[in-house]
Amino acid sequence: MNVRGLSLLNSASKVSFAQDNQEADKTSVPKYENPISRNKEKALATLSVVGGSVVLGAIVAGLATTLKIGAKKSALIGAAAAVVTAALTLPSKLYNTAVNAFAREKEMAVFSRDKELKSSLTEEVHKEVLDPEVSLDKKLDDNLKLQMANKAQTLLVQK
Repeated sequence: MNVRGLSLLNSASKVSFAQDNQEADKTSVPKYENPISRNKEKALATLSVVGGSVVLGAIVAGLATTLKIGAKKSALIGAAAAVVTAALTLPSKLYNTAVNAFAREKEMAVFSRDKELKSSLTEEVHKEVLDPEVSLDKKLDDNLKLQMANKAQTLLVQK
C-alpha cells in the first residue's frame, strides 16, 4: 500500500501533490473538477449590478414622474441614475467577486485533491485486502491507518 497519501495530515512529508496527481491518473480514480469559474463569477456579479441598477433607475424614474416634469425627462433621470449606480458599484463588486472567487477556488482545489487522494488510498487498501499474498497483519495495519487518517481529518474539520 502507498502510505504516502497520508501526507495531508503530516505536513512534514515531502510528497508533492503533483506526484499524487500523476499516480492518481494512472489508476481508475474518478477526477474531481473544480466547480468555481472566475468568468462565471464575474458574469454573475456584472449581471447583479446591472439588474440592481435597472431596478433603482426604474424606481427613480417612477418617483420623477410624480414631479410632473414629463415622461421623457423622468425616463432620462431614471436612466442616468441607473448608469451612475452601475458605474459606482461595478468596480467594487468585481474586485470583491475576484477576491472571493480566488479564495473559494483554492479551497475547492484542496478539497478536490483530498477527494482524489482518499479515493486512491481506499482503492489501494481494497486491492490489498483482496490480494491473497499480503499478510493479514499488514492488511489490518494499513486499513487501520486509513481509518485513523479519516477520523483525524473529521476531527480537524469539526473544530
